Amino acid sequence: MPRTFSPSFRNARELASHQLKGLQWTVRHAFEGSSFYRERLEEAGIDPESIRSLDDLRRLPFTDTDDLRDGYPFPLRAVPFEQIVRIHASSGTTGKRKVLAYTQKDLDDWTHFFARAYEMAGVTPLDRVQIAVGYGVWTAGMGFQLGCEKLGALAVPAGPGNVDLQIEFLLDFQSTVFCSTASMALLMAEEIHHRGIADRIHVRKVIYGSERSSVSMRQKISELFGGAELFDIPGLTELYGPGTGIECPDHDCIHYWGDYYLLEVVDPETLRPLPDGEWGEMVVTTLCKEAAPLIRYRTRDITRIIPGPCTCGSILPRHSRIKGRSDDTFKFRGVNIYPSSIDTILSQIPGLGSEYQVHLSRDAESGRDHLRLVVERGAGIERGQLPQLIQDTAHLMKKQLMVTPEVEVVEYGSLPRSEKKSRRVFDERLEDSVV
Repeated sequence: MPRTFSPSFRNARELASHQLKGLQWTVRHAFEGSSFYRERLEEAGIDPESIRSLDDLRRLPFTDTDDLRDGYPFPLRAVPFEQIVRIHASSGTTGKRKVLAYTQKDLDDWTHFFARAYEMAGVTPLDRVQIAVGYGVWTAGMGFQLGCEKLGALAVPAGPGNVDLQIEFLLDFQSTVFCSTASMALLMAEEIHHRGIADRIHVRKVIYGSERSSVSMRQKISELFGGAELFDIPGLTELYGPGTGIECPDHDCIHYWGDYYLLEVVDPETLRPLPDGEWGEMVVTTLCKEAAPLIRYRTRDITRIIPGPCTCGSILPRHSRIKGRSDDTFKFRGVNIYPSSIDTILSQIPGLGSEYQVHLSRDAESGRDHLRLVVERGAGIERGQLPQLIQDTAHLMKKQLMVTPEVEVVEYGSLPRSEKKSRRVFDERLEDSVV
């Protein structure tokens, strides 16, 4: 009988019992092993013995990225150094990197639930998995590879970039699963189409993460990969790495591993927990993480908890695909805008591509802000259709976001593609004086 990586609990009651034990363990472990957490918990009047129900989670203090950077290079450490066997770091570019330590058990747990993610996506030991993400100190490459090998599939550790090498591997090894960022997947899909080799590519699944993707972008990747099935895989370095859940096989949600961490959704301004179904900031608390446990860690990702049973039959809890971030919204003339909102609007307009850029500027004399939206037209769209595309885009932006942009439609393929995260927003406005 084939091995399964599914959780052992059979229903919500058993999961809740498991979660309570995990929460009690985490609070005690953090209190006893981390001076940082002990101080925070004592300030909040929390004693490990006082955690008696999952409702007590709301009494615990929040942690955030500042705590990680302040504690650099071993933030939140709750075990002796001799128990730490690896570190990973985030790909952030501002200030000190977020560095997280791992015990062997942490790595074993991460590998196990990453294999579960592959399993939920329908990957089997018969698959050949081409891994086109970053290796080294980043979590992506190791996570994708170790999970793949744990499942028993063949790993092709190609690493990021190098389109010619990626194409060579896809053809020679007949890879059936391609793992990358969404931008890299689009880059590869368009290159396959450009070279006219789609009939020689065997990819049946694309597993991507690290950045948001629009509906039209997903459709384009699937189409140019010959109808491949797409799976969005979330994760962050602080919470082990990628693989902390995966898009539902029915493609209407993300199932997350409720046996490894608790997930809350809070109002990013008031930090009050929101009811299931409402959009807010994702907050996570680990249940068995040893080296650097997380207690109510603010991820800044915007999502919502989806209540009730899933159509796919899994009893694992679920949340929506990440809509945006509470800290990368941009404000234009008083309106807070998530880039994912622009993704959605552009997906509704036939004839537009999925790639775009937002350029924000401010008139030095009037102080008035301007928004220029540069978007690619779809492949095969004639120039004569551009005026209508510009009009439709401006109309929908005004109707749905209450802003009127200057719209520029450019040639298909003219905006830069990257194997890393594509930069979407360019804010060139003058900063107000702090004095």
